[in-house]
Amino acid sequence: MTATMTETTYGLSVTVELPYADAIEQTKQALAREGFGVLTEIDVRATLKSKIGVDFEPYIILGACNPGLAHQALTAEQEIGLLLPCNVVVRAINDDRSAVSAMDPQAALGLVDNAAVAAVAAEARERLERALLSLADDVAKQS
Repeated sequence: MTATMTETTYGLSVTVELPYADAIEQTKQALAREGFGVLTEIDVRATLKSKIGVDFEPYIILGACNPGLAHQALTAEQEIGLLLPCNVVVRAINDDRSAVSAMDPQAALGLVDNAAVAAVAAEARERLERALLSLADDVAKQS
């Protein structure tokens, strides 16, 4: 069974039959297989609760970075760091289902008119696509 990915103008997304905490861990593993490390983790639910007292669904933003691709982009355009890292969101849909979404690097880095950056963005998108699809396929095989 091949996973289905949905796309927006700025992101890629898959839905997986995994509880939220498991989805986070398996997403990190899928990203690592494509050379991405997670530099930051923002627990949106906890932050909104502590800062403004709002209850929100389980939702985390992972700042994913592929060092080789980041270096290429920074070498081509020093200010590109304003658009890095690649954000990946994991959010709970219900107790046993989660959505995993990644920014589309081509949408973000497409703001820069630089062919070298465009090539890096295309490579980053391919890797993020593979990570999301492999995550969804792996979960489907376990079911």
